[in-house]
Amino acid sequence: MKALSEKEIKAKLKEFEGWDYHEGALHTIFEFEDFKEAFSAMTRIAFEAEKLQHHPEWSNVYNSLEIYLSTHDADGVTEKDFELAKIIDDLIG
Repeated sequence: MKALSEKEIKAKLKEFEGWDYHEGALHTIFEFEDFKEAFSAMTRIAFEAEKLQHHPEWSNVYNSLEIYLSTHDADGVTEKDFELAKIIDDLIG
């Protein structure tokens, strides 16, 4: 899988609300009502990421979930990252 150029990434990001290109990856932060809601979202995302065999770099502090998506094998952002970002957006709603 080929890494996208920064220009391609920024053009595709126009379709994604709340995501940006940061430190060589797609990036977003979600805020939830509480820890339980954040952890539930992470669990739902984990099942979908496993199906794709594409796993996010993420961190959770109380009600906040920060996600970075990049494809390590391609050394950059690929279509697969955008596919997972779409799935995450659909899950979190």
